[in-house]
Amino acid sequence: MKALRKAVFPVGGLGTRFLPATKAVPKEMLPVVDRPLIQYAVDEAREAGIEQMIFVTGRGKSAIEDHFDIAYELEATLGARGKAIDLLQGTRLEAGNVVYVRQQEPLGLGHAVWCARDIVGDEPFAVLLADDLMWGRPGCLKQMVDAYERVGGNMVAAEQVPDDQTHRYGIITPGQRDAALTEVQGLVEKPAPGTAPSNLSVIGRYVLQPEVFAQLGRRETGAGGEIQLTDAMATLIGRQPFHGLTFDGTRYDCGDKAGFITANIALALEREDVGDAVRAYLKTVAA
Repeated sequence: MKALRKAVFPVGGLGTRFLPATKAVPKEMLPVVDRPLIQYAVDEAREAGIEQMIFVTGRGKSAIEDHFDIAYELEATLGARGKAIDLLQGTRLEAGNVVYVRQQEPLGLGHAVWCARDIVGDEPFAVLLADDLMWGRPGCLKQMVDAYERVGGNMVAAEQVPDDQTHRYGIITPGQRDAALTEVQGLVEKPAPGTAPSNLSVIGRYVLQPEVFAQLGRRETGAGGEIQLTDAMATLIGRQPFHGLTFDGTRYDCGDKAGFITANIALALEREDVGDAVRAYLKTVAA
């Protein structure tokens, strides 16, 4: 079993649900308190031992590349003013540890992952969707890597959702369960209401074997007329070990406006610098 060293970040989406804010700013750069969404995902990958970050970008996403670059002028200014350089902690990715690949057509998540095939090569890899801010200690991907080192194969992060929301997610057909691990016997993308095999949904973290690229390369479309990663993963079931890991923590759906606002409030309340002020304000609103 090869170690997990590489992670793919599909960041080519248009972010239309957050217009007009995302007209000129990538949705992955929207801040939760004072860190952009993409940095939370990168920090999570680092904690899990990931060595190479692969960003699958699109037009208008250069701000992501700039964010993880060295900012000589800013660092010099902060130093000259006696301000802490650690304000920029986590924003540098060394040249050998980061790759940017362009997704030229918006053909779906599966296509975005397929665009990284030549960089991933024949190694297992992780996929992190920055829209899903996973808040826990250890982080979601670290929990998955620890489990992967025991069982190998493919793995998805899982979360129970209400029955009336299963049509919004990829849903697991569950097999045997061992604490947080559930054997995956099937996957269905956005099942019609009332037809879901369970209420265990796939959320935005994956550990996959490179064989998934062969299926993605067929460019077969699924729900929404897009190349679905869930459909490609389903072809690996029965051929390789496949599990869902129920994440021990909180997921904030930051692809949704209410989820994004909730994440800002929840994480702000945990901060020493702003928590008291936010808590005091919330009390006035509740009153």
